Amino acid sequence: MKVGCIGLGDIAQKAYLPVLTTLPGVELHLQTRTPATLARVADTHHVPLAQRHTELDALLAQGLDAAFVHAPTAVHPTIVTRLLEAGVATYVDKPLAYELADSQRLVELAEERGVSLAVGFNRRLAPGYAQCAEHPRELILMQKNRVGLPEDPRTLVLDDFIHVVDTLRFLAPGPIEHTVVRARVREGLMEHVVLQLSGDGFTAIGTMNRMNGSTEEILEVSGQDTKRQVLNLADVVDHKGQPTVRRRGDWVPVARQRGIEQAVHSFLDAVRAGKLLSARDALATHELCERVVREALEQAS
Repeated sequence: MKVGCIGLGDIAQKAYLPVLTTLPGVELHLQTRTPATLARVADTHHVPLAQRHTELDALLAQGLDAAFVHAPTAVHPTIVTRLLEAGVATYVDKPLAYELADSQRLVELAEERGVSLAVGFNRRLAPGYAQCAEHPRELILMQKNRVGLPEDPRTLVLDDFIHVVDTLRFLAPGPIEHTVVRARVREGLMEHVVLQLSGDGFTAIGTMNRMNGSTEEILEVSGQDTKRQVLNLADVVDHKGQPTVRRRGDWVPVARQRGIEQAVHSFLDAVRAGKLLSARDALATHELCERVVREALEQAS
């Protein structure tokens, strides 16, 4: 199986390449426009010279079976369009695009061409979060915070808060009937945002504070006198009377802890099996993010 990896930045180097370079039966091709980065990363992973490319055209000429896109979000629409038009099953980091119209167009193109398109919402497969889907979820609380990092609202929501939005959607135990958005935007920069989703018998609240005292990610699901808490995607604390803590094993790879290893295997297994993957559900997350951006800007005006 010929697999391309487009974009060799931090996420590719830290999370995806350690998985892709160890898979049997995969001929991995790397592509970036920066020759020095290509040489350094390819040398690190012992990728042959013939499988190193600085141009997308040269990569596509290899007859890829699948591709992973880890390039900057701004160029996702162009790259993903080329891959889908070439019939290459495509896995792309979230978000598909900054603009909802571009995301919609890419999903429709994949469906028209009958080509798999998957978006990297790896938290759905992270062990701690996947276990929360098996727990009572009358109340869902998630916060993902950073220190001193207010940002343009669209960039913040689509590049980062989208993880919170998608996790709330994933864990919601029923149809979402009500949506509330609150945000603080000062001088064009978003400092914090709160999203509340609710339906029959449940409420899900997600927050992001970019003016926080620490960088952290905390998920809690509770109901029926029990609670499960996941701290920084690692430690799982079950509360039923006395809390019990299950810590991440010392030798568990970060890619497995964060669900990336599982996402890679799931995607490539589907490609091998000829299973068509749809990004329609991922698009619903993008649509909700667009609502968050729109309402946050309206509140700031």
